[in-house]
Amino acid sequence: MASTPVSASVSTRSVVTSLAIDVVLVVVFAAIGRASHEEAVLPGLWITAWPFLAGLALGWLITLAWRAPMAPLRTGLGVWAVTLVGGMLLRGVSGQGVAVAFVIVAGVVLFVFLVGWRGIAAFVRRRRAG
Repeated sequence: MASTPVSASVSTRSVVTSLAIDVVLVVVFAAIGRASHEEAVLPGLWITAWPFLAGLALGWLITLAWRAPMAPLRTGLGVWAVTLVGGMLLRGVSGQGVAVAFVIVAGVVLFVFLVGWRGIAAFVRRRRAG
């Protein structure tokens, strides 16, 4: 007897949409950071964003995010933590700055972005359901 995968109840659309939202928010985070330091946003956006995008990809893999892509705690917290830590480690080994203040700001912003949208979506789903 074949077992049903955990992700059978999750639509491909919600997985793709969730991943797209995460990617866009990480790129927005990088763009905001560049703009707040009065750096040209587009020319250096990839340099700033790639460590966090790689961390995001790893976060999706480690948390098996496709099984519950919109879950704020089960997925959002793990994706956030791995994105932050992975992004900082990759910045460090690639010669980019990892100042304590930056780690704190990045942690807060990425938390609001990666966990926050999931929390809002869960709230909206609960309100619609009942």
